[in-house]
Amino acid sequence: MRTETMPAATRKSTLVVHDCGLAEYRQVLQLQQQLHQQRRLGEIPNTVLLVEHLPVITLGARRSANKLLVDRETLAQRQIDVVETRRGGGATAHEPGQLVFYPIIYLPDFDRGISEFIHELEVIGAELLERLGLAAGRRKGFVGLWVGERKIASIGARVSKLVTYHGMAININNDLSIFDLLVPCGLEGVEMTSVLKETGTTKAMSRAKQILADLLAEHFG
Repeated sequence: MRTETMPAATRKSTLVVHDCGLAEYRQVLQLQQQLHQQRRLGEIPNTVLLVEHLPVITLGARRSANKLLVDRETLAQRQIDVVETRRGGGATAHEPGQLVFYPIIYLPDFDRGISEFIHELEVIGAELLERLGLAAGRRKGFVGLWVGERKIASIGARVSKLVTYHGMAININNDLSIFDLLVPCGLEGVEMTSVLKETGTTKAMSRAKQILADLLAEHFG
């Protein structure tokens, strides 16, 4: 897996943004765990990974929200990996065309707790979508971003020793049919959507990543 450092103007302190390209989830999870340890020891600055994943369904720490609608053998036949994680939330899916970002940051640098951090991710996601021409917002009682009653972005974060990892997934151009294989985040009847579905136009992922890198610098730089 090759990572590329993206330019992002910083104002407060150092923030490094790495573009991991298109990568397997397990590889990036291992990288997150390595970076988390290094950040906890003060060996690296606050870091964010940007990535598009090969098809995968991830299961969260809230077991009651991990609901698959097909068996794992069927998923394996369709070359969809299934990975159990320790992040918050329930089952979700990742695939090409979905933009995922994983902040590995030391929360005391920004005087924030986990709730404030989650809200910050929602703000960053909403600002990204606005710059891509789509209005999205929060929905009371639910984490993530919504376009009306349709969910467009999911958050599953974890904090250990005051350092964050895991993060947020935003549907840009991805094939939403993968979500038919699970109950997204354990929310029965929820409809997933994307920028492509809502606007009818395909957005360049390179542009979305650069916008996101700039927003991350504004919020966490």
